[in-house]
Amino acid sequence: MKITGVNGFINKLPGAQEVNKPTSTKFGNMLTDFVKQVNTDQNNSRQMTKDLIEGKDVELHEVMIAGQKAKTSLELLIELRNKTLDMFKELQRIQ
Repeated sequence: MKITGVNGFINKLPGAQEVNKPTSTKFGNMLTDFVKQVNTDQNNSRQMTKDLIEGKDVELHEVMIAGQKAKTSLELLIELRNKTLDMFKELQRIQ
């Protein structure tokens, strides 16, 4: 029985080509997409609250869930920003 390397097998797997792409652009795109999603969550929560106040057909629990989702995603974005700034300051200190 001949044992071959896994490199040929790995390259044939779905998504294997994405591994070879530069990570900086993927990370930048991921952050951009996350900021857009946070903005969408905030706008959705604001609109649902407005609809509830105006008496439109919106359930209270849906408004509360949208508000909590918007709050949680914003808090996560703020923590990511804080950790990124801490990392940048640490890198500057090292140099």
